[in-house]
Amino acid sequence: MTDEALAVITPSLFRRGMAVGLLGALGVVLVYLALGGEEAGFGLRALFLALGTGALVLAERVWRTTAASLVLTEAGLFEDNGRLLCTSEDMAAIERGAFAFKPSNGFAIKLARPGSRAWAPGLWWRMGRRLGVGGVVSKSEAKAMADLISLRLRPPPGF
Repeated sequence: MTDEALAVITPSLFRRGMAVGLLGALGVVLVYLALGGEEAGFGLRALFLALGTGALVLAERVWRTTAASLVLTEAGLFEDNGRLLCTSEDMAAIERGAFAFKPSNGFAIKLARPGSRAWAPGLWWRMGRRLGVGGVVSKSEAKAMADLISLRLRPPPGF
C-alpha cells in the first residue's frame, strides 16, 4: 500500500467502547444466568454459558479489529496494516441504500471476482462477491468513501 490515501475510515474510541461494552455486558449477564440459575435445567444453563462465552470472545475480537483503519487508494481498499480487502479493478458496483444488504452506517461493494471469506467484526466482512464496510464506523466517513468509490466506478457526465 504505497499509494496516497483518497479516503480513510477510522472507528472512534467512543463507538468502539460502546460496541465492546454492550457485547461484554451481554456476555457477563449470560454467564451469570448460567452459573446462578439453579431452577434452570442443565441444557439451558449450558446454552447460556456457551452464548455468554461467545459474546465475551466476540467483544474482545471487536476491540482488536476496530483498532484498524480502512484506507481507499488508487490501487484499492486496504486496512492500515496493508491487508488488501479488494482492488480497484474488482469493484463492480456499490450499494448503500436503505434496503441494501450492508453493515450499519456503511456500504456494500459488489466485486467482479469472488474473494475469500473474511470478517473483521465491527469493521468489514467479505463473502463471495460482496464486501461490506461498516459497523462501528462514522456514517459521514463511510459516506465520503462510498461517494469516492461511486465516482470512480461511474464518473459524472462530462469527465
